[in-house]
Amino acid sequence: MTITLPLQPQEEAKLIALAQAKGLSTDALVREALDRILAEAPDAGSTKEPTRSMRGILAKYGQAPSAEEIDQSRAEMLANFARD
Repeated sequence: MTITLPLQPQEEAKLIALAQAKGLSTDALVREALDRILAEAPDAGSTKEPTRSMRGILAKYGQAPSAEEIDQSRAEMLANFARD
């Protein structure tokens, strides 16, 4: 693949000077930089959706009822329940 990179004249001059200082061609210098970038990038084939915790899945339902609210609801439900 060939990539054309538009550079300002001063950017091009800096790139050439840096390559000469390192004893490389400009292509080799750019290739070094590209190799470092690609080494840090995640693999495209291994991108999977992150696992979500149960707390994250249930977050859309809001905060859980407190123990007092559960006791109150239980008492209201059982208030009219027939007893032996």
